[in-house]
Formats: sequence, structure tokens, C-alpha cells
Amino acid sequence: MTINEAPISVSLAGLQNGIDDETLTKAFGPNSLGIIIVRDLPSEFQSLRKRVLTSASILANLTQEELKSLECEEAMWLVGWSCGKEKLAKSALPDFHKGSFYMNCAFHKDSTLEGPDSKLVSKYPDYKSYTASNIWPTNDDLKDFERDCKALCSLIINVAGTVAKNCDKFIKSIHEGYEDNYLQKIVRNSMCTKARLLHYFPTTGAENTASLDDWCGEHLDHSCLTGLTSALFMDESQGLTHALDSSPDSHAGLYIRNRNGEIVKVSIPADCLAFQSGSTLQEISNGKFKAVPHFVRGTTKPNIARNTLAIFCQPDLDEMVNDREDFATYSDRILKGNH
Repeated sequence: MTINEAPISVSLAGLQNGIDDETLTKAFGPNSLGIIIVRDLPSEFQSLRKRVLTSASILANLTQEELKSLECEEAMWLVGWSCGKEKLAKSALPDFHKGSFYMNCAFHKDSTLEGPDSKLVSKYPDYKSYTASNIWPTNDDLKDFERDCKALCSLIINVAGTVAKNCDKFIKSIHEGYEDNYLQKIVRNSMCTKARLLHYFPTTGAENTASLDDWCGEHLDHSCLTGLTSALFMDESQGLTHALDSSPDSHAGLYIRNRNGEIVKVSIPADCLAFQSGSTLQEISNGKFKAVPHFVRGTTKPNIARNTLAIFCQPDLDEMVNDREDFATYSDRILKGNH
């Protein structure tokens, strides 16, 4: 059953000044949706979002030869282009419903970095999914792609830092063993934060849509915080840059399974960002913050693509996330389950 339940919305200025524990509990607590909407973002956000998300359709429609040159098999296809390498939920079948372009966001900490620094790389030689350097397209139609992606990712990570500040205060108040400013340090300093630019391929309109999670199966992110843009829907029959003002299908989009097991459709306004909690934060907070089960439902309308950007703010590989595992071990266990 799908129910109507709106996520908590706060202004960026409100986050910077500090929001009250009641609001945080409503956003991330045991009875929450586990997601918060942030409005009143920097003025450049909307133009950056439009350019980057539009470019996802251009990227996904490059020639197979060009896309192949952007793949990195040794990184388990978690750097550069990936399509058909991830398993569908509840199935061993590869997922060809969407294509992804992955970026390491170490450039947010140091603009000269395209991956973790040499010290972390040498410490974890077998974790190429996090240590391999970024691969950027060279196609003339994407000449500003790297610049725009880096600018948008950095903006989102900066906003994530204000969310993290409030989360730290809240978790500390209910979890004695929680390290001061832990989440802020992760967001600010991690060289393993990952961005995923997603392109959900258009359908013919004749596909079986009996499954609610036909565009992206239900799953948990294994980040601490995931930053999400609102999706941009494209009518590719009108050209690869033909963006629509809104979704043409009220049923398509992001859905969350709330703490009572009920399904909630979440709409992110185009001028806002959303942040949801992942399983690493659940581990670190001893379950005080819960990870968010979510999925994406496709559209029955033909020629419509859906583009969005997710930023997975997560620890460096050597950070401990529980009593037994550092993030390298923890994430490796999860990635091997879905690739």
C-alpha cells in the first residue's frame, strides 16, 4: 500500500544555525522516513543540476566503443561507466534498466585528486572500486562535463556537511559512545565519497510494470548520508537535451519503505536536495539512525528517461564502522552481494 507522507523540509540557513532535536527525530528517528529535504540552496545549484542531469542522456547515448573506454572492470565498474554489471534485486539477472557514471569525490577535499591519496591507495591495493582514479569522457558534446560534475558534487557535499553537523549533535545526545563530530569529519575529509550519475533508460511503454521497483530494485545505500537531486525527466524522442518541466507520470519516481513497512512516494522539488541515511550510519550509530529501504518505479510512457545524481558520503577505507570491520571490509561484503 502506498501512503501519503511528506518528508521533513528545512532551509539551508536553518541547518547552518542548527535545527532542534524534535525536527531531527522526525527526519531520521525510529519512526521517520529517514530522509530530509533541504531548500533555499546556493543560487548556482539549479543551473548546475540542469546541465549535469541533461548530460546524463548524452553520455548514455555515446557509441558502445566510447562507453567501453569509460569502463573500469578492475574497479568492479564503480569508476566510470557501468551498465548491466549490477544485479537486480531478488534476482541474479544483470540490470540493464539503467546506466551509471561513477566518480570518486576526493577532488572535494583536494582539487588535484581524482581518487584517494597515494597513502590510502598503497594501504588497500585490492580495493580498486574505491582507489582507482576517475575516468572522464572526451567527447566534444561533453566538454564541460567534468567541470560541471565536480562543481555540483562539491556543492552537494558542502550541504551534506550541514546535515552531518546536526546529525552529530542528535546522535551524541542518544549514544554515549559516539565520537564528537564524527559524521562531519567523514563528509569533510573522506577521499572515498562516491558520486553516481544515473540514467534510467526509456521504455517502449509496453513493458510489464507489475513490479513497483522495475526501474531500480529495493535496496539500502551503504553510505553514511546519501545526497539526492530531484530527477530530471527527458523526452528523448525530441532529442537528448529535451528536458521536461515535471514528471509525465505521477506513479514514476522514488519510493521509500517507512519504519512500518508502508510504501511512501517521495517527491524532491527541483530546487531542493534530499539527504537520506545509509547502512554505514546505522552501524556507526548503533542503530539509532536507520538506513532507508528505497526503490525507483518506472514509467509506462514511451521515450521517457529519468536522470539523477546521488552522492554517497562515506568513510575512508580504514575507518572502523563497527567492532569488527573497517569500511573497506564492510563495503566489500556488500558490493560482492550485488555485482
